[in-house]
Amino acid sequence: MLHVNSNPFNSNLANTLSALQLTRDMLNYNTVNPPGIERACAQHVGKLLEDAGFRVAYHEFADARTSLIATIGGHQEKPPICFTGHIDVVPLGTAAWTRDAFAGETDGDHVFGRGSSDMKSGIAAFVVAAIRLAPHLKNTAGLVLVLTAGEEVGCEGAKFLAHEKLLDRAGAIIVAEPTDNYPFVGHKGLCWIEIETKGKTAHGSMPEQGENAILKMNNVISKLDGFDWKHHCGVDCHPIMGAPTMNVATLHAGLNTNSVPDSARLTVDMRTVPGIEHVHLCASVQALIGDIGKVRKIVDTPALYSEPDEWVERIFEIAAPFVGTKPTPKTIMFSTDGADLKRGYAESGNGSIPAVIIGPGEPSIAHQIDEWCSIKRLEQSVDMYDQMMRDWCAL
Repeated sequence: MLHVNSNPFNSNLANTLSALQLTRDMLNYNTVNPPGIERACAQHVGKLLEDAGFRVAYHEFADARTSLIATIGGHQEKPPICFTGHIDVVPLGTAAWTRDAFAGETDGDHVFGRGSSDMKSGIAAFVVAAIRLAPHLKNTAGLVLVLTAGEEVGCEGAKFLAHEKLLDRAGAIIVAEPTDNYPFVGHKGLCWIEIETKGKTAHGSMPEQGENAILKMNNVISKLDGFDWKHHCGVDCHPIMGAPTMNVATLHAGLNTNSVPDSARLTVDMRTVPGIEHVHLCASVQALIGDIGKVRKIVDTPALYSEPDEWVERIFEIAAPFVGTKPTPKTIMFSTDGADLKRGYAESGNGSIPAVIIGPGEPSIAHQIDEWCSIKRLEQSVDMYDQMMRDWCAL
């Protein structure tokens, strides 16, 4: 962990820094995960925040896997509002890009690059808004900005911050994931499991002398196909999120055609709703398949949901002019760091705080070839985040 002392506020920075330029600067850093290597990008943003008067700290869950926490203002009567986003991005894919994925090229209303929508644009927008407000935040509830490493592979950075109790105070969370600036009140949980079946190898011409792990796995898949969420977990639907889902995703087995396979591994992607505990879910799957196979949890991100309370309604009101309609409670398909950060803040004594997912990126473009973000929407999000910060801090 490295702490950086804040410098006097740089007023020129607030006047010259734009969200587009910061997005392009961040896109220049290759933070494809795996391997991630977020340190240089985190330090670039951290230096800007330090120059603006923020107190900045870096935390690494592995070498160069750097998350950043920056704070400004604060008083005892009211906790700060948290804005968060992840620095890492997904791989480029196998198809060729027509744009340089790390150059931040612009064309018309689009800025291109891996992470332009998911989600370096969101980070750039709230960082710019925060820097512009920095001179006015000294005697307010203040802000905490959390930039995480490793979100794309199991929310590793957020889990580390929560587990190590590095999250201090927050009263609400804004997650700047791509939503076209529409506010979402949550997402399903993410529970990935691996199921392994064991057999006994033998020559392929004498299968009766062996024990086929693939055939055992076939039995497992048949049992999973009949999984009853209500019976096994007590919950089969959520009024906003809908039903939980289960997807048999990958199967790896066998080394050669003329041998009986003695091992098979299956991965399953389960998306859960509030009320389903993942420990209980894994135990239920294990009970269902019995001693045919062994269940191991490999990714665990809880569901995130906030009731439309007074603060959430205020976020809806602020967002309305930017989306052209009064938002209604909806949840988004993908998972975010918000669930682990909410848990971490709760464990630090903040209670169960609300969280809203809202950012300038285009969700349908995330993870795509030639990923882009609308420059107009990016600029709008700076104004939108500015209003959310002012509202929380009573400016």
